[in-house]
Amino acid sequence: METESIKQPDNMAPAYSVVEGQTITAWAVSALIERYFPGEPAPAEDRVNYRFINGFVDVGDLPCRKAFWSTMVGRALEPDTSWPTESLYLPGSNRRVEFTSFWHVPTHVRRWLKGTFRTDAPRRLNLALKTCGGVRIWVNGQEASRFEPFRRNVESATEIALTLEAGDNEVLVHTEDLAERDTTWFFELEMLDSEPLSVLLPVALDQNEVRELEALSRGVRPARDVFVNQPLEIVFDAAPAHDLPVELKVVGHGHERPVLAHSKLTLRAQQSRLIAEEVCGIADGYHGVHMTIGSGPGSVTRVIDAAFMSSLSPLPVETSLSARKRQALEYSARFGANRAGRLIAMMETGHHDPKSFDRIVDATLASIDAREDCSDFIMVPLLWLLGAYGDRMPEAIVERIRRSVLSYRYWVDEPGNDAMWFWSENHVLCFHTSQLLAGLLLPDAVFPASGRTGRQQAELAAERLGRWFDSVEAHGLAEWNSAAYYPIDFIGLLALERWAESGIADRARGQIDLIFRMIALHTLAGVPAGSQGRAYDKELRAGPLTELAPFAQVAFGTGWLNNGVAALTMFCAGSYEPPADLTELAALPGGRSVEARYSQGLESGKLVLFKNEAAQLSTVVDHKTGRKGHQQHVLDIRLAGHPMARLWVNHPGEDDPWGNQRPSYWAGNGILPRVAQHRDVALLIEDTSDARHAWTHAYIGRDGLDDLIVEGKWLIARSGRGFSALWASNGVELITEGPTAGREARSYGSLCGWAAIVGCGNGDAFKAFLERLCQTTVAFDPALRLLTLTPPGGAALSLSYADGLSIGGRPRPFTHDQPHPILTHDSAASGAGTDGPFYS
Repeated sequence: METESIKQPDNMAPAYSVVEGQTITAWAVSALIERYFPGEPAPAEDRVNYRFINGFVDVGDLPCRKAFWSTMVGRALEPDTSWPTESLYLPGSNRRVEFTSFWHVPTHVRRWLKGTFRTDAPRRLNLALKTCGGVRIWVNGQEASRFEPFRRNVESATEIALTLEAGDNEVLVHTEDLAERDTTWFFELEMLDSEPLSVLLPVALDQNEVRELEALSRGVRPARDVFVNQPLEIVFDAAPAHDLPVELKVVGHGHERPVLAHSKLTLRAQQSRLIAEEVCGIADGYHGVHMTIGSGPGSVTRVIDAAFMSSLSPLPVETSLSARKRQALEYSARFGANRAGRLIAMMETGHHDPKSFDRIVDATLASIDAREDCSDFIMVPLLWLLGAYGDRMPEAIVERIRRSVLSYRYWVDEPGNDAMWFWSENHVLCFHTSQLLAGLLLPDAVFPASGRTGRQQAELAAERLGRWFDSVEAHGLAEWNSAAYYPIDFIGLLALERWAESGIADRARGQIDLIFRMIALHTLAGVPAGSQGRAYDKELRAGPLTELAPFAQVAFGTGWLNNGVAALTMFCAGSYEPPADLTELAALPGGRSVEARYSQGLESGKLVLFKNEAAQLSTVVDHKTGRKGHQQHVLDIRLAGHPMARLWVNHPGEDDPWGNQRPSYWAGNGILPRVAQHRDVALLIEDTSDARHAWTHAYIGRDGLDDLIVEGKWLIARSGRGFSALWASNGVELITEGPTAGREARSYGSLCGWAAIVGCGNGDAFKAFLERLCQTTVAFDPALRLLTLTPPGGAALSLSYADGLSIGGRPRPFTHDQPHPILTHDSAASGAGTDGPFYS
């Protein structure tokens, strides 16, 4: 998204020139207008077939959308220009004007925007309009365009023409959508004319002030990957000419979006760094930093993310699992997020904090009673609380919990007008577990939404859970290795292991064992990582701050605790113990390596892992090659020298590096590549010729690296005793400005071959690694879409986009189609030929 600023006298509105192919992104914006919009309660069609996939599932129109279609689409809407400007939307990294976010209940959301289009002579302005939501446009007070597809999270496009008079034309835009949980909401206006358009901002600011705000918001970033007991420091690409107010709010990514710090600062003239001294020592986590730069109508808003840790050193090792469980419960009771899981820790440890206890109960019941999306995640630990500690809690609290449990909606066949998501792998499990536990705890009570007794609810839930287990036992988990969703799976599975009858409990225990095995395989130096079926930036860039990391710490004895309590406290309060052999898989002794191959999910997430004592390479191979991606994280490198030492390659799914679409800039892929892995080498071919971005890139966890070499087609990194190398056929360019400065390396071109290599060692091992890379031949034939890597003394590895992997000219198809990993230990013993690692 590029616009060229127009110089003009200070007493005129700031203006931009927009040329053919560019988009109009300079607007004055109103505050968000939102209204609860539920529609009439009704059962929904049960489309859950227990064949889980990654991506959005078409579940039909919920009651809220049916009401929206019948009452809001095409309604009379008078243009409103009386609203005060809340902030400016200025040209930056996003071609779209975007307000994507998350709403837990059905909500009608809308905003007004205004701008001025200037033309020397009357003209017909031709634009391509794309939107998720609906858009109406007025020119000089007359409605000129209306486009209201309202397809949930699906982009729609049309072409429009606006009639402009000579001079200044006042343009008013109304954008709206019906928000049902995760909501992609934007519009994009692309110039189709060869004649440029002058777009003016209707605000009382001169051109220099607006350009200053634009530059500040475009290039802002945290100074580090992680702030360790030090103040938050923000870096800008530009410096203001005059002092500017900056308001900061640090907001947790949890369901309740807690404000962890609030600071009003001043960015001084000629300064490009802002230090928030009071934003120090906040709760460990990967948090959102919400910024307002400037004041009143002369302000812009920007949200970025930053990681905060109290220590980079792992916790001292407790030798027994029971001691580590107790340690985690004590920590969670004091520092856990204000979620239902913390209540379990408080009851288990006797931590006396009645104000916090009551506040968490109130918030939990409010979410459940409002039937907020994701309330099924807190219903399960609430039921655990009721079953395990009901006789120790005040009767008034117990009665309130019982009322909320009885009135909840447990499945789509029960009437409702909420936006709860019933259809994904993790939600299906948690809803069925909630229904089972509620029925077991209140067997004779009648549940109003269904009209069933608790006993009937439990019987039905057991049948449904059987179908869920049939699916995941046969195919594995669609959300493989997910740092976001394994903790959610644990919510349901740990509760079933503790409370269900033996048949279901045994199946739950088997699945928990398998998940812990996959976690152990993909944990290096206390940080779970690896390819993931569903990933978000807030997990990929969080290192040991994910909700999954404490499970590794407790189970395997090395790592970090944090405030995640989705299911950790159930693990620690229960009697389940992971298989004893997993500890060595999680922390390999020196000189050892392990490889794993297995499949997860109905759509065949074919997973390959290579790990030695200090480096880990993980991929999903041949997965939906050439198709649009969702949240699949296909290639991941983790190095052991620092908790943030991480690299990966992906094709960006959106424009904004700080966006949160699915796929986003860093999490998922706009177009999925062809991937193959053999031991310590992975090959990847990207063909993005029909995509929004004709380039791919690598993420670099820079703070965690001791060495970084970027030269020609190679990017080489070292963290402690772990090494990695990336090669790109179109060359590698380190980005040095903007929000990804120092942490992004791009390879331009729609067709590109990438290679990834890992190794480890002490002393001169890194020098030897570099020497082996110099002796390595890598070549990509774009006509054949064929990538070949020949290591020194080894057979050539070739990846064909059409035909897959071959080694030494012989096809090497992936044949491990079972959910349980097949392991190979210490293949280095066989040498650096076809069957051994090449660089480790």
